Amino acid sequence: MLARSRGRSTDEVHLSSTSAAEEERDPFLASLGEELGVGNASVLVLRQVAQALGCTLAEMLGDETAGSPEWLLIRELLRGRDDDDLRRARETLAELYGQAGKPSARKRRIALVGLRGAGKSTLGQMLADDLEVPFLELNREIERVAGCSVAEIHNLYGPTAYRRYERRALEDAIGSYPDAVIATPGGIVSDAATFNLLLSNCFTVWLRAAPDEHMRRVEAQGDLRPMAGNRQEAMEDLRRILAAREAFYGKADLSFDTSGKTLAAGFAQLRTTVRAALDAPSEDR
Repeated sequence: MLARSRGRSTDEVHLSSTSAAEEERDPFLASLGEELGVGNASVLVLRQVAQALGCTLAEMLGDETAGSPEWLLIRELLRGRDDDDLRRARETLAELYGQAGKPSARKRRIALVGLRGAGKSTLGQMLADDLEVPFLELNREIERVAGCSVAEIHNLYGPTAYRRYERRALEDAIGSYPDAVIATPGGIVSDAATFNLLLSNCFTVWLRAAPDEHMRRVEAQGDLRPMAGNRQEAMEDLRRILAAREAFYGKADLSFDTSGKTLAAGFAQLRTTVRAALDAPSEDR
């Protein structure tokens, strides 16, 4: 959660130790091969083989979208479209197949996305209190579904199991809480199906912060793992992770930058922005 720092202005915001376990383990120190799909020798070799065979990497690996005539026709229809066209296509398909909530229902359930250190826990709790709705930490819901901690899920079962529990926890939250503010894990954008479910059923807000502020807030929690190695390298990794996820976070309904803001000022601005969006008329179909 966001807290006031000792020895600084009483309004200065940073993350407190109570949210140190809110994200999946070490998002800042994850290898580039895991986070970005680059820097992995096996992936680079496969790309070279695909180029030599004159096919795409997806076709060589048996991607289902490369093997079905209908998939290929759909891909051709979407090829070269800009992001706005692709978003409209995605939303239309979600509505067609019953995966999209009505806009008025979506607005009753707010989901905060972004990396650890942006303020999801504290600002989320404050926003929920202001709106008089429940506040959920999705990682706590994941632990409830799995019956063990997030760290134990990763250590015992791996990232695939974590994503499976993440999806179940989100489905449970959507089914159980028509009104809520939900703080999501930073890596929720890593699974397309789960992120689609989130976008279709929640009003999403991307809480942003500058990379150095993300790092400072994590360190202020007492989590010094980013400093265990080379701090400059850790910062570069963080910038790459942010760059890789930025386009996905950017699919949120709103974007709000928490950098350089006090807790009081940040919440006041976020509250005004969110309430204005919620008060705008919805077009239910």
